[in-house]
Amino acid sequence: MVSLRPGDATRSEHECSAKRCRAEAAYALLWRNPRIHGETRRKVWLACEEHREQLTGFLSVRGFPLEVVPVSGIPADAG
Repeated sequence: MVSLRPGDATRSEHECSAKRCRAEAAYALLWRNPRIHGETRRKVWLACEEHREQLTGFLSVRGFPLEVVPVSGIPADAG
């Protein structure tokens, strides 16, 4: 857990990217928008078990190239 500022509640270092979800993320969704990102640029969304399918679906329906890996497998150059 990481504290943001003195007095803040602690938050997970890998928190789910779904709106209003503060659960520990288990997965990293590596994606890019090919209209604005080159082949080597990948953005990262984090997903808990509950929201993995929802976030993956959001990106897939838009046709964005996507790879799902465990949080421990996030490449150093992703982001």
